[in-house]
Amino acid sequence: MRPLGFVDGKIIDLSENVVPMEDRGHQFGDGIYEVTKVYNGRCFALKRHMDRAYRSLRELRIPIVYTYEELEEMHNLLIKESGITEGGIYLQITRGVAPRAHGFPEHVVPRLTMSIRPASSNANLLENGVKGLLIADERWLRCDIKSLNLLGNILGKQRAQEAGCYEAIQIRNDVITEGTSSNFFIIKDGILWTHPVSNLILKGITRSIIIEEIAPALDLTILEKTFTPDFAKKADEAFVSGTTSEIMPILSLDGIRIGNGDVGPITRRLQQAYNEIIDKECGRKQ
Repeated sequence: MRPLGFVDGKIIDLSENVVPMEDRGHQFGDGIYEVTKVYNGRCFALKRHMDRAYRSLRELRIPIVYTYEELEEMHNLLIKESGITEGGIYLQITRGVAPRAHGFPEHVVPRLTMSIRPASSNANLLENGVKGLLIADERWLRCDIKSLNLLGNILGKQRAQEAGCYEAIQIRNDVITEGTSSNFFIIKDGILWTHPVSNLILKGITRSIIIEEIAPALDLTILEKTFTPDFAKKADEAFVSGTTSEIMPILSLDGIRIGNGDVGPITRRLQQAYNEIIDKECGRKQ
């Protein structure tokens, strides 16, 4: 079992030097990415991830040159060759390799690279909850595209880590948008609140599963509506959602306890339902 890469149609060792100097992803961040979780040797929600990748490519006007079936085959090949059954697959597509100039180059083929690594367990955090830090949202205005431009996210995540927090929850114009690598939810009086889909947030895969599958099954009401940091601090429960985070309970924001400071009952129900969906799709046994 070992991490592996996939470049130009070939499996490679991650130590190999494979990024051309004039790849536009390397020089401009001109590309998109996706991260898909692997459970029990199978990709979870791969179709949702690839559909979002196609949307991001369209928004950046990068030609789509791979079918879903081809991308699925690449993911499965990495799982097979690596022997990794619990991990994550990173996929990146850039506009391609061309002499450095800001405008789009002509006659350039998009470049795909992928890698697979084992996943570290976050079971303890999921069970016991984590802390959140509120920060200003300083990212660009197309957060709905899963692009390679992540400096704002990186700086925010670093601030959270230095403050001993799991995630930085971002604020724009006195409204909470999302985490640096997650969507943010609160629960107030039994109702789930989260920022509506717009250019200011990424339409997360786990977020979509919660809204489209889990909440209806549990007869929970979802409000896709903006709310302030003060409203969030008065919530009964809070959590972030994401492919890596899954459904991660947030017990405090800026040191202010959310609810009674413990993982709440609705968050627990959401976690259980999410795990059941993974079990069913990936053939995982608890």
